[in-house]
Amino acid sequence: MFKKLKTAVIASTIMMSLALTTLTMTPTAQAEEVIGAGQVLERTLPNGSKARYFLYVPQSATPHPPLFVTVHGISRNAREHATLFAPFAEKYGVVVLAPLFPAQTYGHYQRLGQVSSMERADQVLQDLVDEVGKLTGAQTDRFFLFGYSGGGQFTHRYAMLHPDRVKAYAVGAAGWYTFPDLQRRYPRGLKPSKSMPDLQTVPQRFLAIPATVLVGERDTHPGTALRKTSKVNSQQGTSRFERGQHWVAAMRQAAQEQGVTGSFNFVSLPKCAHSFRRCMQRGDMGEAVFDHLFGSQADSLHTDRFSKN
Repeated sequence: MFKKLKTAVIASTIMMSLALTTLTMTPTAQAEEVIGAGQVLERTLPNGSKARYFLYVPQSATPHPPLFVTVHGISRNAREHATLFAPFAEKYGVVVLAPLFPAQTYGHYQRLGQVSSMERADQVLQDLVDEVGKLTGAQTDRFFLFGYSGGGQFTHRYAMLHPDRVKAYAVGAAGWYTFPDLQRRYPRGLKPSKSMPDLQTVPQRFLAIPATVLVGERDTHPGTALRKTSKVNSQQGTSRFERGQHWVAAMRQAAQEQGVTGSFNFVSLPKCAHSFRRCMQRGDMGEAVFDHLFGSQADSLHTDRFSKN
């Protein structure tokens, strides 16, 4: 049972009442810049990329804090992601990065991009992570990843293709999944396809990353945005709730077959269907996500913080 936290109220309080503090760019950056703490900032990459991102640096951050990346769905509500996760960032001393992938450029970001894309979403995320590391001093060698709906699709596929960059991840109500099946073509499986002709994965590595799937208990209806092909339905189920359960079971089985000690969990969120905001406000999704990603580190994070005061 997750502890109740009034996410929306606390987020609003943080945005209005926290006194502004500053964080100076680390010496490895090319130019000195001051980043405001305690507020959600919108930024763009300086290299001409069309991707933007929202950044939240908590006032509670210590040097070299963990980095939490949260990826939006097709509504592209990246600012809302950063805002509603801000209270948890303060509680745990974690930097929040919420990328925004414009539809015109990243129409297939959920699948990490197409072979014809000028910018692949997974490669752009790595550029964003590197910049945030330079700006804030956050740990970027391995970071924590979450995504909701289409962002949940992106999240688990990114972890499968880039296991060396992800420390743990959580998937919120993804519409459909890439299964650990080397005989099915990507994105339903991990066999190279037209969209990913050079796809290479190492199951032993991505199966070792702790993962949790979270779906609203009322998210049991197909809806208009859910992929409903016969192949996907027969492989994964007919609702986000059912598909999440089947994917977790498949990952557990694959880990067992590979001799990997994997950790894959399914969480049913109370009082919500398919809505990021309602899952955060009614279903305690923020608390559940941070408990999964940072719960074991919470005591040490707080101890380190208070020991320096």
